[in-house]
Amino acid sequence: MSDGLTRRDFLKAMGLAALGGRALAADSERAARKPNIIFIMADDLGYAELGCYGQKKIKTPHIDRLAREGMRFTDYYTGSAVCAPARCTLMTGLHGGHAYVRSNMEVGGWETFKGQLPLPAETVTVAELLKAQGYATGAFGKWGLGAVGSTGDPLDQGFDRFFGYNCQRHAHNLYPRFLISDREELPLEGNTRGLTGQRYAPQAIADELLKFIRANKDKPFFAYYPTVIPHLALQAPQEAIDEYKGQWPETPYEGKSYLPHPTPRSCYAAMISFLDRQVGRVMDLLRREGLDDKTIVFFTSDNGTTMLKAQVDYEFFESVGALRGLKGELYEGGIRVPMIARWPGKIAAGAETNHAAAHYDVLATLMDLAGADAPAGIDSVSFLPTLLSRSADQKQHEYLFWDFSGYGGQLAVRMGKWKGVKQGLRKDPDAPLELYDLENDIGEQRNVADEHPEVAARIEAIMLEARTRPAVERFQFGRYRS
Repeated sequence: MSDGLTRRDFLKAMGLAALGGRALAADSERAARKPNIIFIMADDLGYAELGCYGQKKIKTPHIDRLAREGMRFTDYYTGSAVCAPARCTLMTGLHGGHAYVRSNMEVGGWETFKGQLPLPAETVTVAELLKAQGYATGAFGKWGLGAVGSTGDPLDQGFDRFFGYNCQRHAHNLYPRFLISDREELPLEGNTRGLTGQRYAPQAIADELLKFIRANKDKPFFAYYPTVIPHLALQAPQEAIDEYKGQWPETPYEGKSYLPHPTPRSCYAAMISFLDRQVGRVMDLLRREGLDDKTIVFFTSDNGTTMLKAQVDYEFFESVGALRGLKGELYEGGIRVPMIARWPGKIAAGAETNHAAAHYDVLATLMDLAGADAPAGIDSVSFLPTLLSRSADQKQHEYLFWDFSGYGGQLAVRMGKWKGVKQGLRKDPDAPLELYDLENDIGEQRNVADEHPEVAARIEAIMLEARTRPAVERFQFGRYRS
């Protein structure tokens, strides 16, 4: 390679050059339409924790308005059941069986901790692809795919601007001593890493997001907003908690898995409503700046509700509705998440779709919006035809696939109405397949594998065929090494 050209530069240049060539050949009208893109992703928000998805106790008027003015997906999925691998599938367009990050894996030990497993240098992300199409790119919130200075640093993975938490552990406190601004630590004055402080990090992050939108209003921008709410610890400004305080009986949380809180139900509801208000601020800014019709806004979550019931009372809030499972599980409650898309004049108001899609489809969808083709060899299928009510043009996956090495080792496949799940693969590589008919059993209560052996056999085959050998050996379990 020539002087100064690293392997990473070479690989990315080749991939982006090929993409650019295809874009030049695209239809001129299609290539000229480049809407602004805002992609909002909540952290551990359950399928039924928004009013527009059936929530009765927590108020989310601004997000509900997004749904009224846009399209609501009923069968949309994350790419994994926990934070880091879900974000990897979103950024790369690869499902869990092909992705590099397949669990929440950290680098270093107690004294040499270096954050989460970083994306490899040669990774091509949706941010890089959009940047090649002329987009300004910014990420605001929780990254979780590599520390500052690592190969996974967001500024080396296509983002012009980053503000928030590079590390997921750092994000476990919402009144931290500092946040990362690009590659520097920005002190948050008045915060001592206690229960409260003077600067609430989610507020500071939302403020920076708005600054980015204002600074780039005259050119196409991609604003990725992976907020840290409502992930634990339970922390919110007192005035937000006071909106709910006293409405329900409370059992104080006094444990140590995260910070204690005297009114966990009120605080959890307050966190979600706080996020809702930030969405409202974003939408107000778009209207004030004349960007409303020029911007498509997505809202989703990285996975289902946390399983830590003493802190988040998912039964009280009915957080996943009729679904089975929570964060960390490949049952529907752990991976089926809200998805809303709003684009005035393009997406019909009040629309609803049962098109089955997942986070790894976002890359192809955003490239389609930008008037360019997605790279070859990924798992992403654009759902733009669905957004534009062109169902006849919508390509369908033969199946959706999940490979999650955490929580004992799990695999799952959705194929039409059928859902196959395997658990405990680390201890038992020959664990039996559970098969569910989602059309008639959305709660995955009745295993029908013995009644439909041909379907079970096909899903078993997919679980072997769809999975490449992970680069990190820790992700292996038994015969699922193919």
